[in-house]
Amino acid sequence: MAEEPDRVRPGSKRWLVARSALGKSPRSVAGQVFVLQVAVVVLLVLGAILALVLEQRRGSDTEAKNRSVAVAETFAHSPGLLDALKSPNPSAILQPITEATRQQAGVDFIVVMDTHGIRYTHPLPDRIGKQFVGTIGPSLAGRIYTESVHGPLGHEVQAVVPVKAPDGSVAGLVSAGLKVKNVASAGNRQLPLILGTGAAALAVATTGTALVARRLKRQTRGLGPTEMTRMYEHHDAVLHAVREGVVIVGQDKQLILANDEARDLLGLPADAEGRHLADLEDLDADAAELLLSGRVATDEVLRAGGRLLVVNQRPTDRHGGAMGTVATIRDSTELRALAGRAEVAGNRLALLYEAGTGIGTSLDVVRTAEELVEIAVPGFADFVTVDLADPVLHGDEPTGTGLNLRRVAVGGIHPDHPFYPRGRLIDFVPSTPQARGFGSGRSQVVPDLSVADGWLAQDPEWTRRIVDYGVHSLLTIPVTARGNILGVANFWRSQKPGPFDDGDRSLGEELVARAAVSIDNARRYTREHAMAVTLQRSLLPRALPPQSALDVAHRYLPAQSGVSGDWFDVIPLPGSRVALVVGDVVGHGLHAAATMGRLRTAVHNFSALDLPPDELLGHLDELVNRIDQEETDSGSDGGSDTGVTGATCLYAIYDPVSRLCTVATAGHPAPALVGLDGSVRFPELPVGPPLGAGGMPYETAECRLPEGTQIVLYTDGLVEERTRDFDVGLELLRQALSHPDRQPEEHCRAVLDALLPERPQDDVALLVARTRVLGADRVAERDVPSDPAAVSDVRAWLNATLAAWDLDDLAFATELALSELVTNAIRYGSQPIRVRLLRDRSLICEVSDGSSTSPHLKYAATTDEGGRGLFLVAQLTEHWGTRYTPNGKIIWAEQPLPAPPEPPPAPPNHPTATRPLTPPRPADHAPAW
Repeated sequence: MAEEPDRVRPGSKRWLVARSALGKSPRSVAGQVFVLQVAVVVLLVLGAILALVLEQRRGSDTEAKNRSVAVAETFAHSPGLLDALKSPNPSAILQPITEATRQQAGVDFIVVMDTHGIRYTHPLPDRIGKQFVGTIGPSLAGRIYTESVHGPLGHEVQAVVPVKAPDGSVAGLVSAGLKVKNVASAGNRQLPLILGTGAAALAVATTGTALVARRLKRQTRGLGPTEMTRMYEHHDAVLHAVREGVVIVGQDKQLILANDEARDLLGLPADAEGRHLADLEDLDADAAELLLSGRVATDEVLRAGGRLLVVNQRPTDRHGGAMGTVATIRDSTELRALAGRAEVAGNRLALLYEAGTGIGTSLDVVRTAEELVEIAVPGFADFVTVDLADPVLHGDEPTGTGLNLRRVAVGGIHPDHPFYPRGRLIDFVPSTPQARGFGSGRSQVVPDLSVADGWLAQDPEWTRRIVDYGVHSLLTIPVTARGNILGVANFWRSQKPGPFDDGDRSLGEELVARAAVSIDNARRYTREHAMAVTLQRSLLPRALPPQSALDVAHRYLPAQSGVSGDWFDVIPLPGSRVALVVGDVVGHGLHAAATMGRLRTAVHNFSALDLPPDELLGHLDELVNRIDQEETDSGSDGGSDTGVTGATCLYAIYDPVSRLCTVATAGHPAPALVGLDGSVRFPELPVGPPLGAGGMPYETAECRLPEGTQIVLYTDGLVEERTRDFDVGLELLRQALSHPDRQPEEHCRAVLDALLPERPQDDVALLVARTRVLGADRVAERDVPSDPAAVSDVRAWLNATLAAWDLDDLAFATELALSELVTNAIRYGSQPIRVRLLRDRSLICEVSDGSSTSPHLKYAATTDEGGRGLFLVAQLTEHWGTRYTPNGKIIWAEQPLPAPPEPPPAPPNHPTATRPLTPPRPADHAPAW
């Protein structure tokens, strides 16, 4: 049966255990010791076994003979043996006795035989009666005879003893014996003891060897003789080949080791090792002092033999014991020169990297120029000035032939610099480096300003002050981007002794080139931002319309990073009501501003229909959806998709007669209401989805406001900011508004100061409106029964009311228009019919009824008897219209109030009397609609 390949024989296992205990091959010192110990133990065990075998072989025969003779003699002299021999059947008597005796005596057989050698007894019964195997002659002669034979039981040692009769004759023979292997087994029982002792000795040897091997590993770091030899050879080769000196000094200040490089650097003689450092005359004094001191040194520079040596020294005992020191020495003479040049190159790369990340962080021309100054000082220049053409600051490209540059940035190592201040417009003369650089587009280097006549001619007083301050060199580089020269950057040196060189010129041009790109980007952004702001401001209300219901103040601030679609509006409505609107279009730039203008126009158009807030927002939502669809369809033809990505709006109507405020919102924050006591609350409004989302109807909320309540509308740019949550902004707004004595204009200033950062990231629209109430002395109303005869009563009531208001001049036209409206309401409308007069900035007549039928202006033919009522109303009044209510409709007409009387002029020489044209009074009945 084949052995399994992964099975290890017991002997191999013991070898692996021994080898693992050693950790190395037997060729190591520990392995050789272990093999020697194993060999000694094996020899001792083998010697003991050999001695045991020889002793056993010699003693077993003697013991077998003695025992056999003793047992045979004892049995031969036992009483009754002679009688048994003379009996007719001796075997029947003697066989049981011999077997019992044999077992007790510890022999293998006892055989009783006659004088002819015929057996009477035998351990094997089939051998009884057969001839005895052995020599019986000497025993028949009366002697005891022992011998070694191969009998029926095997190899045996037996003794034959005669059985003598009383007369001395031999009556029979008795033989007793032992098998040889049984005699030897007693000695074999000592063999395990010998082997166990040898195994114990081997285990002790293995353990001792393992301990010795572990200690050797610690001392040799796990290296064997071969590795130790190789390591020493490599160490010696590296020590003398390395380009760094190594010196080891002992505790007694004797030089223990110095490699070839150390000998060369320190000038040591060939027999320096083993000598005291003080005895080395060629050793430099500074180097000798350092090596003798034994102190720790790190990159300490010494001069020795015209060289700059860098020395590092440490004690050889890292735990601080009193041992020697080891010093490494390297020559840094050439390295210092290379390091200086590398340091300059590294500083320039670092400066360029810093310029790449530090210039152009904002889209502001002036700030970008200031960043160039901050980067270049003090690493490249001591002072830096940046002068740009005036059109660049406004977003335009330089125009004209004159060299008028405005200083936009100046800075340096000292704040009390002698240069022109920031903001000054400088007219550089043609001989200056600035003029030559701006005209040619090439950088100019002035090594010595004190003798530069062209530069000194600019302004002798200022230039002399600059030279006296210590500024001695100038590097002027044009700021060029996309082929346009935007200005010049000037780098000045005062503390650095050397002038600007070609390397400085290339570095400065790289710095200015990076800044020029950022300045040009900021210039273009400034132009686009100004255009967007101009567009947005043109789309926002330039002045609020006159109205008497609200005292309004407003603010609009565009974002610093770009305008967006925030907007507001105040729209007068019929009946002295006023609509307040605020909205926000998501996004920035021209598209957001244009979209805002479209939405504001749409709100004006929908407001002209006098729609309630929820219906107006619904129509506005449909409009935004159509705009989005148009933009999407145009974008599918290859254009970009620039649809309205989101817009919010809040629309509120305030009625100064009823003090009712009706509000609806499309995703816009709720307004803040400031009470007369300064309390601020944000009412809960049903918030609809943003415009363009669609699918959900809008709802309105109504509340009656006390006179003097301030309604604050705002966009999210006021309360939202990256550094705070929306709720925090609302709380800040609440605190800013909690002042009862402030007027709307004061509230606008306080809110902006409290909530806006220095550079807001989003547009802000703010509208603060304080409510007014149209008093009862300016409102007159009455019910009208469904009877045409009631028209005359209404005319009488109208004339009395106008007389009480001192508006008799409007009586005729108002009477005619009101008669037509009341007649039509009685004829075509339904109850309740009601008439209301409002004296505000104009005279407003309102006739309401319970019908929702909308009247239409009709141009009647010359032969028609009716159909001219609304035409007459339109001709006699300035405005008229219809608005719907939950209970019907209201038809209104508005007339301007007469101007106050002017002082009478000087009497003319030839006075002329004039008479106003008075139209005929209407009849009591009015024509059909």
